[in-house]
Amino acid sequence: MDNITPFLAPVPDAETDVIVLRCADPLHFDPTALNALFAKKGVVEAEEVVCRVLEDIAMRLDMLQQGRSQSQFDRMFKPARRIGLVAGQIGLTEVAAAAGHVVTCLEQMDGIALEATLARLERGFDVAVSEIWNYREL
Repeated sequence: MDNITPFLAPVPDAETDVIVLRCADPLHFDPTALNALFAKKGVVEAEEVVCRVLEDIAMRLDMLQQGRSQSQFDRMFKPARRIGLVAGQIGLTEVAAAAGHVVTCLEQMDGIALEATLARLERGFDVAVSEIWNYREL
């Protein structure tokens, strides 16, 4: 049986049941917020703000991972909402959207969707860090 989907990598072995999925979605990044921040605060102060925001998101991602690993889902609402709020403030629209979807998964008590959405949030954050620093260098 042939499965033709653009997101699938070739199966390395015909006996294998594992199919590797590639996430081809580009990061959604709105530079407007960063432009305003750098214009208002200046380069040095704006970079400090961005670093604090990224550290805050990283810390709250760690809280989400701990909550998931300890099955304390009720403790995950606040960090997920906070990530959505601060990510949106610096133009990380994909990270903010994924954080909102994590909250939805928590509200629906959907563990499988939560796993997938947390992975998407983490990937989005990893890419966002690179994108912010690439953008800053311009």
